[in-house]
Amino acid sequence: MKLYKSITFGLMALALGGSMASCSDFLDEELTTQQNTDYFDTEEGIDQLAIGMYYNLRFHFGKEWAYATTNYGTDEFTVGGDGSNKVWNNYDGSFQSQIVAANSNTTMAESLWDNMYIGINNANLLLSKITPDSYTGANKKTYMGEAYFLRGFNYLKLVSQYGGVPLKLEPSDVPLREFTRSSAEATVGQAISDLKNAYDMLPETASLTGKMTKDAAAHFLAKAYLFRASEINDSWNSATKDEDLTEALRLAKEVIAHHQLAENFSALWNYTEPDGPSEQLDEIILSAQFSSDKSSEGANGNPCHLYFLSVYNNLPQMKRDLAGGREYQRLRTSYYMYNVYDMVNDSRFWKSFKTKYAVNNPKKDSGYQLGDLGVMYVINRPGDTRFDGVQLTEKVTDSKTGKKIPTVFVAYPKDRNGADDVALYDDVTRFASLNKYIDGSREALGDMQGHRDGILARVGETYLIAAEVLIRQNQYDDALYYINKIRQRAAYKSGEDRSVYCDGGASYNENALGWKNDGVNSYYTENSYYESNNITETTAATSLDITDIHNLPAEDEAIIAKLGYSSDYDRMMCLLLNERSRELCGEFHRWVDLARTKTLVARVKAFNPEAAPNIEERHLLRPIPQTYLDAIQKNGHALTPEEKKAEQNPGY
Repeated sequence: MKLYKSITFGLMALALGGSMASCSDFLDEELTTQQNTDYFDTEEGIDQLAIGMYYNLRFHFGKEWAYATTNYGTDEFTVGGDGSNKVWNNYDGSFQSQIVAANSNTTMAESLWDNMYIGINNANLLLSKITPDSYTGANKKTYMGEAYFLRGFNYLKLVSQYGGVPLKLEPSDVPLREFTRSSAEATVGQAISDLKNAYDMLPETASLTGKMTKDAAAHFLAKAYLFRASEINDSWNSATKDEDLTEALRLAKEVIAHHQLAENFSALWNYTEPDGPSEQLDEIILSAQFSSDKSSEGANGNPCHLYFLSVYNNLPQMKRDLAGGREYQRLRTSYYMYNVYDMVNDSRFWKSFKTKYAVNNPKKDSGYQLGDLGVMYVINRPGDTRFDGVQLTEKVTDSKTGKKIPTVFVAYPKDRNGADDVALYDDVTRFASLNKYIDGSREALGDMQGHRDGILARVGETYLIAAEVLIRQNQYDDALYYINKIRQRAAYKSGEDRSVYCDGGASYNENALGWKNDGVNSYYTENSYYESNNITETTAATSLDITDIHNLPAEDEAIIAKLGYSSDYDRMMCLLLNERSRELCGEFHRWVDLARTKTLVARVKAFNPEAAPNIEERHLLRPIPQTYLDAIQKNGHALTPEEKKAEQNPGY
């Protein structure tokens, strides 16, 4: 059984962004319209508040701010054909405390800030209501653990983006205006304290899928310790760094001991139905719950299926369908992502990116039929002379049917010969699409709200947390043990068909409304592995094990050379960040990873041509929202321009 969240109520104004207490039941829902906090003085109200807090976890996937604040402006993605949120990638003059919006879809500076404080206030409210007199139920300890988790989780999110922020540890049901920023040290300290409390109070096993557990707290507590020990905090973290690393490693090992990696990396993304096997894997430590049940959908489903897709509907023999997705083309895959993988031996690129589409709109007398190969992306390597251009129309033959493929895109065409890494950038709408959020279970083409759960923590990342700690402790061989565990899963197994591909388009079926209209889809069960690598078919096992830190994989050595690293520590940290890309691409970690390690500027300049001209060291922190600065007071008076500047991060 899964945890569903639906009914929201109890809207209370707060200068920090408002407070929303959310309430829902597990499957059996009871509507309430009470509009104050008195209801939360009852046992029933406390039960409902504890459930409703989970709605805040949906925020991390529920709107455009999810990708804008985490994936844009990094080495992994740049701006696609739609520039609604390009300001978050390009770091231009529009990126200030008051964002200059391109349109109504643009993420404003206060979006993340406000919603994190909504979650914090809900957690504060629950903690204030659970008293010996108000609640004596058996779930008291669990509820307190959930509240501490949510507050610590949100403060960790805030300090990772803004540095020090105001610490609010009591609930508000009326507007407050007197606030002062705490230091980054105090803020991350609060996050650690809260997550430690959660770790001590939460149960070891979840009563329902999606509930917080001790392992979820341990995973994020390890991340909090690692964040405090990261380079962005080196001006003040020397006294805690050694202990933080020790604790982070202990917690990571504990979580790893309790969870198994999915046997096949593709199992994480093989979404065949809402609440299906891909959402029940032991690897998943915590996920934000979404459902196809309209009664429990709430204000938002999961729209992440929209953002990573390139345009296919205007290509020959093609049209938009549910399986292929509604292509918002916000995030364009970078050449860094094409080049960071061992394309022959590492399965993760081929299990993470969509490279083939089936014909779903054959023209009369064209010779094509439903299901033929209609679009193919060839992700080859420099020096490949097989292809004459970036976009080829009916020039490449499909070996299975003998037909010319209507459209082929090539990463490295002969005429460019690898002289640059931008050939596919000639058209901002064409790129290999990330498949991790494709959702064919929607009912209609125009549906923005998807049904897939959003993964907040999985043990694949926990292995990399352990590896990073060991690198920071200069225990490089031990770090390789954890990196190799991830890479062993990524290698092809003996007998494995390397051309097999799956994504959430497989969930498009006769239950979707689109099926009733035409019953066709563009889902294609193969990738372009062989066409891209130009090798003969094989089912032999591959190996990705790294045994010598001075002889890293060729892909990593090329990136290390481009970034100019030479020391063992810098080389290993580069390997770690590359491995996080290969394993966690698009999973809403990247901007924080690069900012906290202070590698953001160098990597963006090297791999993100749109962002490179403007990025500066000040961009390691986000601007404090102008809406907050304009709302708060000091000693009963609005802040002066000088006082606002003192509250703002440098350079904004």
